[in-house]
Amino acid sequence: MGKRKKSSRKPAPSRQKVPLDTAFTCLFCHHDKSVTVRLDRKEGVAQLVCRVCDQRYQSKVNHLTEAIDIYSEWIDAADAAQREEQRPHRPVASTSSRPAPAPASVDDSDDDD
Repeated sequence: MGKRKKSSRKPAPSRQKVPLDTAFTCLFCHHDKSVTVRLDRKEGVAQLVCRVCDQRYQSKVNHLTEAIDIYSEWIDAADAAQREEQRPHRPVASTSSRPAPAPASVDDSDDDD
């Protein structure tokens, strides 16, 4: 009996994980690698800080969160804040200027006769 070919093959080399970035470009001062992210998994908090312009952002984390996730959340939050500033604000009408809605009339007449 012959040997099976499967057992004679050497195992495939394991893929090495490429480490993710931990230093990023600041959105406000545009300095490269000036933004650092600190993850405190025990407290469940991440802090993002720019060393140049001292811009800060804080977010909640879980066991799957990485530094790039916090940076992406910061970008989304900055975009949302910018959109909110650009939106024209309409003055809120006071409730006293509107007439009160008329009460619904109740017809109690008996037409069953």
